[in-house]
Amino acid sequence: MNQVKQPSKSKEYTSDYKAGQDNIQVMGMDINNPVFTTSALATLTFIVLALMFPEDANKMLSGARTWAIETFDWLFMIGGNVFVIFCLALIFLPVGKVRLGGANAKPDFSRMSWFSMLFAAGMGIGLMFWSVAEPVAYYTDWWGTPLNAEAKTPEGAAAAMGATMFHWGLHPWAIYGVVALALAFFTYNKELPLTIRSAFYPLFGERVWGPLGHVIDITAVLATIFGLATSLGLGASQAAGGLNFLFGVDNNISTQVAIIVVVSAIAIFSVVRGLDGGVKILSNINMAMAGVLLLFVAVAGSLSGFFSNVAYTISNYAGDILSLSNWVDRADEKFYKGWTVFYWAWWVSWSPFVGMFIARVSKGRTVREFMIAVLLIPTLVSAVWMGAFGGQALDQIQAGTGELANGLGDVSLAMFQMLENLPMAELTSAIAIVLVLVFFITSSDSGSLVIDSITAGGKVDAPVPQRIFWAVMQGVIAGVLLYGGGSEALKALQAGAITAGLPFTVILLLMCVSVYKGLKTEV
Repeated sequence: MNQVKQPSKSKEYTSDYKAGQDNIQVMGMDINNPVFTTSALATLTFIVLALMFPEDANKMLSGARTWAIETFDWLFMIGGNVFVIFCLALIFLPVGKVRLGGANAKPDFSRMSWFSMLFAAGMGIGLMFWSVAEPVAYYTDWWGTPLNAEAKTPEGAAAAMGATMFHWGLHPWAIYGVVALALAFFTYNKELPLTIRSAFYPLFGERVWGPLGHVIDITAVLATIFGLATSLGLGASQAAGGLNFLFGVDNNISTQVAIIVVVSAIAIFSVVRGLDGGVKILSNINMAMAGVLLLFVAVAGSLSGFFSNVAYTISNYAGDILSLSNWVDRADEKFYKGWTVFYWAWWVSWSPFVGMFIARVSKGRTVREFMIAVLLIPTLVSAVWMGAFGGQALDQIQAGTGELANGLGDVSLAMFQMLENLPMAELTSAIAIVLVLVFFITSSDSGSLVIDSITAGGKVDAPVPQRIFWAVMQGVIAGVLLYGGGSEALKALQAGAITAGLPFTVILLLMCVSVYKGLKTEV
């Protein structure tokens, strides 16, 4: 009887290096000493300096951010376009049939739980914050208009919805997809440690386990923790604004710090429970609540209007995507650099965190299935969400209804001002506040799991004290900077994270080469 030969993993681009083999054990933690120690000291040093000199820190880092955006706008734009083309190509190329983990690998999570986790980590909180504020900003010329469309006109409305989707559609998810696929492939197919440096093994070989790899991983840790702490601090102001709008709670530093403490406490509880007992459950709750809120806005604001707005958003996105992707002789320079290039730098700075988390939950998927779920489905979901919330906001402005008709004031209140003009405003606003907080929790604990893995030399089962350490650090950074330096210190932190997007853009372009070289060995 003939035996069926089982497919084996290609030995090319594999290494004898094992995850955590250079680790040391300290205070119940299992750490890669150069990465953990340098990252922790750099973080603490930044906190101290930002507290001592908040204005100087903000001025210096904001200057660095402006220089990066003004000088290398072309690199960010070219990079973003390359990532979209690369990810779309992988869906159709023969390498799309490669399965992460080998031919017989099985997924660890159902499709719904898998998608819920990757979406919540990727941009769930951003959609809550900007789905109303961003199209309103573009339509009213709050800080430039897309493609120089005239504000408060039908053309301006079309450009506003198309540009909003441009910033939340294929490009950001392609940035995440490149990092996620590279890490998932080299971890599950080549059995390398789950850490950023592993994605560069085809390019640098065994040198990635030395100082070169330490620099890559340290940069990823700092970009991740600074980005998360910034979002936690700035997002606390949105939640506090909602509580003030809804219940009259004072929107001050004390309220915002209290929100950070509560969010961090729940995130610590979740991260201790791990993926199955914490992040997965919260992500499923997130998606269910978001679905309920979306359905309510669709029905309460006119179901026919909802479908019309979604179709309107998608058509304008498709019509403007090439013009918005261009970087040569842009007439709308204020909008182009103030919004688009800023966004691209921000997405890239977040890509180590989101990409590694997506990689961690994606074993058993084919490259084709992976890219459809990471690139196409989130773009469609974002279009539906933006069409519902942003479209409803523009409808209210054009009808002269509510506070938004007077222009965009406090960005953190835009969502609540839109909901105020629909039935059951208090209930839906309360749901929105809870949703914002839960999205923060899922971002925090998924980010902590990612940092744990990087600072543990690629091990995915870091000890509980190590998970707690990084979850606490995020809350401490956000709370201390907010309390001691106010918004200036947080803006400095954000500027630092965005500046890190410049070198990471080059790193991601190298990743495209590296992952394709690796995938070809499996076909």
